[in-house]
Amino acid sequence: MSYQEKKTLVTIATGIIILIAYIALILPKYAVGVNSEDLKFWASTILSFIGISVVVIIVVQILFHILFSVSIAVSESVKGAIKDESVDDKSIIDRKIKIEMVEDERDKIIELKATRIGYSFTGLGVAIALFSLVFDYSPAIMLNILFLSYLIGSLIEGFVQLFYYRKGY
Repeated sequence: MSYQEKKTLVTIATGIIILIAYIALILPKYAVGVNSEDLKFWASTILSFIGISVVVIIVVQILFHILFSVSIAVSESVKGAIKDESVDDKSIIDRKIKIEMVEDERDKIIELKATRIGYSFTGLGVAIALFSLVFDYSPAIMLNILFLSYLIGSLIEGFVQLFYYRKGY
């Protein structure tokens, strides 16, 4: 499995965890009967969740890159990297890490195609959110539809990237 596929899987897993956490947070609020017209509560909840999501994604990506680099270093040391007096183990491992993390034209095209599909879903979510207001649903429902469409759109983007990598585009 390539570096891009692993990175995409980690991003998808993080997105699913964030989505489940948000749904687990908002469902009890609707069950208890939080006033759905209290836009300040919903706006602050969504904004705080956006901040938490950004921090979680950054931390997970940093941890992924650290673990990925460590796994390459371990696999190279287990393989018994070629012993050359002029080249030390650190430079061999650094070169291997750089080779694994390179992004070529195919990766950029896959990312662009996946982004387009993800944004299309997000745009559909925005339209559905606006229709929810037209059909007299509360503005809090509209805010939740908007936020969930962004979360699900990014998940769809990840799944499309994974599909294209597996398909061999």
